[in-house]
Amino acid sequence: MDNLDYQILNELKKNARQTASDISKNIHLSVSTVIERIKKMEKSGLIQYYTVITDDAKLGNDITVLMEINMEHPRYNEDFIQQVNSHPNIIACYYLTGEFDFLLKICCKSPDHLEQIHKHIKDCPGVRLTRTHYVLRTVKNIHSSPAEPDEG
Repeated sequence: MDNLDYQILNELKKNARQTASDISKNIHLSVSTVIERIKKMEKSGLIQYYTVITDDAKLGNDITVLMEINMEHPRYNEDFIQQVNSHPNIIACYYLTGEFDFLLKICCKSPDHLEQIHKHIKDCPGVRLTRTHYVLRTVKNIHSSPAEPDEG
């Protein structure tokens, strides 16, 4: 990765649908070089996929919560992860250090819907304790690491 790759990544993060031609104009590089560098980043796995970011409220998901999960024992983790991956309203899951083992981000339609999801999670084998935090407002929501050259 060099400075040009970081510039291309930043352009893609602003708008992944823009053309290589537009990117080349913005960073003053030839179109063929931009295409070649993007393909190289895709092939290496640096760029994993392209996606759409939606407005949850406009989809009817007015409630966002962060739920901490404490497991009885690590032997339950893999089955729990499978349950998490199969549930469409659990949109992020992080394995943690500290008092809790997992942190889930959940988007849902109503308190009743959240209750159903909570029951589903509590019914998973090995779940000992949950703690739920309602999100009042999203202040910042970046979907990937900053694309900046290493200063070290």
